[in-house]
Amino acid sequence: MKLSCKEISFVVSESLDRDLLLRERLSVKIHLMMCKACQRMAMQMKLLRAASHHSGTVEGDDTSPGQEVTLSKEARTRILKQLVKK
Repeated sequence: MKLSCKEISFVVSESLDRDLLLRERLSVKIHLMMCKACQRMAMQMKLLRAASHHSGTVEGDDTSPGQEVTLSKEARTRILKQLVKK
C-alpha cells in the first residue's frame, strides 16, 4: 500500500501516540527510504516531541513533570502593577 506524503505525515504523527500496525510501519519505512522531505518531517516531529517532554525542566527544580507551577501572590501583584503602569 503506497501512501502519499500527506498520509505519511499523519501516520508518523499517529506513531508518536500509538503503536502502528505492521502494514503501517512497513509503508512508512518504505516511503521514508525514498522521500527525503518526509524523512526530515519525521525527524522534526520526533525532535519536537522530545523537546516538549523536556520543556519547563530546570536543573535543581523539585517539581515533577506535569506538576502545575504557580506564581506567589506577591509576584502576581508586582506583575499587575507593572502592567497597569503601561
